[in-house]
Amino acid sequence: MKNRRSSTGLPRAEGESAQGRRNPLGAATGRRSRVRTWQGANSRTRTEARKRAEIQSLQQGVRYRRVFVLVVGFVIIVSSLVVLLGTVGLFFETRSRPLTAAEQDRYKQEEIARRWQAWPATSVFPEEVKYFGLDRAQQYARRVGIAPETGCVKGLDSPLGGILQEHGCLTLLRATYIDQTASFVFTVGVAVLKDEEARVSVTDELTQDDRVGVLPVAFPGTVADRFGADQRQRTSWVGAGPYVVFTTGGYTDGRTRAAVPPEEILHSELWPAARSIGNQIAYFLADPPKVPPCTQGNVC
Repeated sequence: MKNRRSSTGLPRAEGESAQGRRNPLGAATGRRSRVRTWQGANSRTRTEARKRAEIQSLQQGVRYRRVFVLVVGFVIIVSSLVVLLGTVGLFFETRSRPLTAAEQDRYKQEEIARRWQAWPATSVFPEEVKYFGLDRAQQYARRVGIAPETGCVKGLDSPLGGILQEHGCLTLLRATYIDQTASFVFTVGVAVLKDEEARVSVTDELTQDDRVGVLPVAFPGTVADRFGADQRQRTSWVGAGPYVVFTTGGYTDGRTRAAVPPEEILHSELWPAARSIGNQIAYFLADPPKVPPCTQGNVC
């Protein structure tokens, strides 16, 4: 069968449908073009720009990383210097060294000031206290009992209690003793101030009136069971460290002060024994401790 010619005069391919035909003036036909397409100049420019942007981004990241490493290194160096200086300072601060004179005084004051709490009551008031009797004979007073801790206002006559309270008296410790012959009875009271400065202020205001002082403590069923405020013959006090040590004495037979005629002299041993006992207890409390030569003991 002969190929039919188109109305244009051009031969028509076999099997080519009418729908697949295009204009012969250059429009695409159903057949794939054999002409290879080439990238234009704009495409190459975009590729090169993208590569340059990637390179710049990498270079900027490298710069940021270098800056970060430098900053971190600087921080580590500064931190190491701070730790090193702190360690050196701590070493020099805590290393053992000789105590200064001011530190030695402070050590003594603090040690003495806490004895009333650190020591047991039996150390504040020993079972036996040495005193001197007639002809300077050494004798020992024996402790009858230790009273419960009380306030300064309750354990002292009102004029003295008020003064101590104004200066911050912390507490009052009391114990009762009898002499070696059991003829005399004594009550010793230890008023505790916050420091030695407060104690000096208190003693500057205390009266020397021997009719007022610490209130006696009687212990029923003992030789001191009749010792009360009326039985006091004399009273006194002495300052030592942050403590004011009060002492009062009387007779174990219960005689009152009013019952003793003014012209009658007290027994020559009563009052020296009372003062000696009070002074001994004050000495125990305020005796300067042995101070270590160095901040960490005996080795500097």
